[in-house]
Amino acid sequence: MKRLYTAEVTATGGRNGQVKSSDGIIDMPVRLPEGLGGKGGATNPEQLFAAGYAACFQSALMLVAGKQQVKLDENSTVTAHVSLDQMDNGGYGLAVQLDVKV
Repeated sequence: MKRLYTAEVTATGGRNGQVKSSDGIIDMPVRLPEGLGGKGGATNPEQLFAAGYAACFQSALMLVAGKQQVKLDENSTVTAHVSLDQMDNGGYGLAVQLDVKV
């Protein structure tokens, strides 16, 4: 397998801290969402994960469609819903639902 790209982002302070990419494009605070008892007012890890997941999934969909000579509507969308779940054993997990409109 040939590695094509590696993203590097450093988090400081966990869910109430700062995230910064090695190229400086991402450099922002992250906060615990209000829905989890936080102050909000900044993005959170689940939003960042959802943004990346939706963009990558739509790109993969466009690639597959193109290989099949299918042209997707230019207004097609992929919406990722990322949920933080608490498991019965007290641990945590992520759940993702994708809504795809082509």
